[in-house]
Amino acid sequence: MKHRIVVLGAGYAGAYVAGTLARRLSPADTEITVVNAEPDFVQRLRLHQLAAGQEIEAPKLADVFAGTAIRLRVARVTAVDPERQVVAVADADVAGELGYDTLLYALGSHVADHGVPGVAEHAFHVTSRPAALRLRERLDSLSGRDGGGTVLVVGDGLTGIETATEIAESRPGLSVTLVARGELGAPLSAGARSHLRQACDRLDITVREHTSVEAVEATRALCADGTALAADATVWTAGFAVDPIAAAAGLQVTDDGRIVVDRTMRSLSHPNVYAAGDSVYTIGDNGRPLPMSCASAGFTGMQAMKAIVGSLTGSKTANVKLSYPGNHISLGRRDGILQMVDQEAQAKPKYVGGRKAARIKAGIVRMSLWTTSHPTFGLPKRKHHLAAAQNGAAARVAA
Repeated sequence: MKHRIVVLGAGYAGAYVAGTLARRLSPADTEITVVNAEPDFVQRLRLHQLAAGQEIEAPKLADVFAGTAIRLRVARVTAVDPERQVVAVADADVAGELGYDTLLYALGSHVADHGVPGVAEHAFHVTSRPAALRLRERLDSLSGRDGGGTVLVVGDGLTGIETATEIAESRPGLSVTLVARGELGAPLSAGARSHLRQACDRLDITVREHTSVEAVEATRALCADGTALAADATVWTAGFAVDPIAAAAGLQVTDDGRIVVDRTMRSLSHPNVYAAGDSVYTIGDNGRPLPMSCASAGFTGMQAMKAIVGSLTGSKTANVKLSYPGNHISLGRRDGILQMVDQEAQAKPKYVGGRKAARIKAGIVRMSLWTTSHPTFGLPKRKHHLAAAQNGAAARVAA
């Protein structure tokens, strides 16, 4: 029987790894299945644009994987059983199980409510395509009202900054407020922080610094200092969390549920499980954990791919550079900030701002989409056969 490789999630990490494995490994020896909840590839880097009202390309995964022999299963992952080596999935019609010999876990992340009351019931977010479209529908209804409405963006990380500036630029009739727990843009250099403030002023965004939101209601957010901020739409951008599936499966995870791996993205507790993207906890070359980001998804996905190929073919696994060069922040369509960081993950004094930064960020986004949509481009055409010890039938008989 063929060696069964199952990839959970088809985001920036999962889609790339699946397509590349299909190009590198012989289909005579392997069977690759990708499980994803949506039939499309979601450009998560651009979901704030989708919410603001712009049209964002969403390639069909069937087209992305065309010609690769990859099997696509559009379904939700509900559980993983690493002892039986099966994944439980469910779609609109039926639930079932998929067996695997090698598993890549790349289910990504979702919005983190941090236990704040009312976030799940009343707040909007932009961590999935359906959520972004739901916010877009709400903004459409507000834009059609006399006097517009008030949009409150809670969280001044990259997602919060990009969401607030995008909405303010695309929908000037709305009043936008950005809530920062500390100083606005605190991780940035002094020059970049100044540029960010000027962008907020230009877009008429009200900034509330040193403010902590402790509850969200239908028409307002309640702050720790006792004030209430009126909001016709509260957008929650105060961090990300992973699903508890890996923890429930018994995989070794961190306190926040990310899978703990070795340098090759291989699970420390279950050697036939690999992880990549937001789901993985790994230490970068600077000795610090890699943050959840598209860049980290690229590095960890490439490392996982090389490790899987090396393990299955009996070849040496090369180490991929695990670095985080900096932050690329869009401030609407015509402005942006590129902030490089040093080996200590601290902002370097110099930054790039304005239209040049916006063009570079747009180029990065286009490149991310293209490489994900063409996962086998530029790779050797030779497909490697599996080492005899990695034959799927032999492995299952031995078990």
